[in-house]
Amino acid sequence: MDNIERLYKCYEILSEAGDKISEHVAEYKEILQAVKGTSKEKRLASQFIGNFFKHFPELSDTAIDAQFDLCEDDDTQIRRQAIKDLPKLCQGNAEATIRVGDTLAQLLILDDATELQQVNNSLLSIIKLDTKSSITGLFQQITTGDEPTRERCFKFIATKLLTMGPNVITKEIEDYIVDEVKKALQDVTADEFHLCMTILGATKLGSTITGHAELVKLATEQAELNSTDTDAIAVDDEVVERFIQCATAAAPYFSKTIKSTQFVSYVCDKLLPIDTWNLIATAVSQDQIQLRLLKVFAEMITYTDKLENANERINAVYNVLLEYMPLPKLSDEDVADTPPSFQFSHAECLLYALHTLGKKHPGNLTFIEDAEKLKDFRARLQYLARGTQGYIKKLEEALKGKTGEELKTEENQLKQTALKTTSNINILIRDLFHSPPIFKHDIVLSWIVPKSSKLGKRHVPITFGDKGAANGNQETDQQDKKSRPSNEQKFYSPPSGKYSGKVNPNYGNNNNNRGRQRGGGGGGGFRNRRYRY
Repeated sequence: MDNIERLYKCYEILSEAGDKISEHVAEYKEILQAVKGTSKEKRLASQFIGNFFKHFPELSDTAIDAQFDLCEDDDTQIRRQAIKDLPKLCQGNAEATIRVGDTLAQLLILDDATELQQVNNSLLSIIKLDTKSSITGLFQQITTGDEPTRERCFKFIATKLLTMGPNVITKEIEDYIVDEVKKALQDVTADEFHLCMTILGATKLGSTITGHAELVKLATEQAELNSTDTDAIAVDDEVVERFIQCATAAAPYFSKTIKSTQFVSYVCDKLLPIDTWNLIATAVSQDQIQLRLLKVFAEMITYTDKLENANERINAVYNVLLEYMPLPKLSDEDVADTPPSFQFSHAECLLYALHTLGKKHPGNLTFIEDAEKLKDFRARLQYLARGTQGYIKKLEEALKGKTGEELKTEENQLKQTALKTTSNINILIRDLFHSPPIFKHDIVLSWIVPKSSKLGKRHVPITFGDKGAANGNQETDQQDKKSRPSNEQKFYSPPSGKYSGKVNPNYGNNNNNRGRQRGGGGGGGFRNRRYRY
């Protein structure tokens, strides 16, 4: 009798043994040994091991290891078959389910799309069998795995697990996910931080005021607002980058109830003093990182409470604003011949911040009490208004007569945003040019999409594509990483003058690979991972 026939014979004996199946240990061991045989023997062994697994608890570790060996076989078909059969080991066995969940989590980094789809299917299958044990295995890899594995696990939770509905994601399970993600936040990279906040925002925390407050608290802790001195900021761009990322994560949850005062105060005190401001990102991409900082600052300032030391903090905004409001040229001929050059995106943010703080603190605009400063400010405003109105005219001419379809092109979309920017600046200038300034107009910042008034997850979630890495498409995964919010943003550049540039903060992923570990806790985790770039 050859080996294949013997395997079928063992299967037949075990199938027909009934209550006496536990007496046939020898036959089950023969099946386990077949994982070292020919390709056909391996495929049969994969199918048979799980069928009788529960009847031989004393061989459970050996059986699991045998199945895992097949998952790492050189033959793609055998690997796919073994991955497909893994859920058979999990029926009524929590310990095995944790180990299988851990191993499948490691396999999420596979390159082959078909294999990866099978990994996803098997993970979903065991989650339906025993949700708590399955995701315990996932979180073991989040705790101990390398960064590529951790990121794939977070993406699986965000795009697969949380979409499985209330029959799977019960209150107990959701509470467990929230607790484990919070633990993970103690030691994360920038990309992982975004994924964690996305996951938490998709839970109950994203739909209640108390949940929003908790999410803001998590972002505040991650930003380490109370532990950084100005000297460190001046020499360490990573401090600024971390603040931008944490503030961006917190911004959607600020409201009339949940104030942004701590973040706003930090910007005014630590980042806007002119010496520090001029040192931020001096090596590369200075305008880009400064603009990203100003944009999130402008978004947050809407929901700040009244500030302590309002004079000093408003002056910090005012002094930086002057950097983007040059004085008029001395020669009228130069003005007539060459349009002025402005950074309108920066100016919009700072004018909005000054306008908003002025509305909250009308008695703390110290520059209006100094005749020379007020004269200088009004001259700069007038010059900026001239340049703004010129660009508004050019943009309106460029967009005039465009059809709906034509307006959807990338270039015209950017021109429309540029028009919003310059129009907002024009409105703010009109208020601030009054003597004394008035604050009657409310604007919507040019890049903001109006939000729903309903309570809930108010931000646009980070997405990973229809066929991203969690689904088995690594190329899409890389494209998604490039398209994340605050990672790269295009701006319309008017014919002259400086509107803005591309933004690329360049998250630092250390994608070091390692061999897969046996289920039950993997190894080789990175330490000191806390928000590293």
